[in-house]
Amino acid sequence: MSQEQTLDRSVNNAAELQDEFHDDELDSIGDHHRMAAHHFSLAAEHHIAAAAADDDGDDEANARHAYLAYRHQLNAVQYAEIAALDNDCLDDTLIG
Repeated sequence: MSQEQTLDRSVNNAAELQDEFHDDELDSIGDHHRMAAHHFSLAAEHHIAAAAADDDGDDEANARHAYLAYRHQLNAVQYAEIAALDNDCLDDTLIG
């Protein structure tokens, strides 16, 4: 299976996961952590695809994957921030 096919499958799985969470609200801090991990994983896959495209001299694919990686990173950071800020169990003395 090519890297593009693997990435396409991951993107389809991502869409299904997004649909699942859009149907139901994210109910727990754990859900936010899972979504953060999911988006970080997709960002990594797009970075790898961008690097491969760069190696192949495919500027268009490189730019597309770099942009998608950046978008997933932003989503991941937002979910991670929500998970951290919503965690009432954390005491300020533990964090800093």
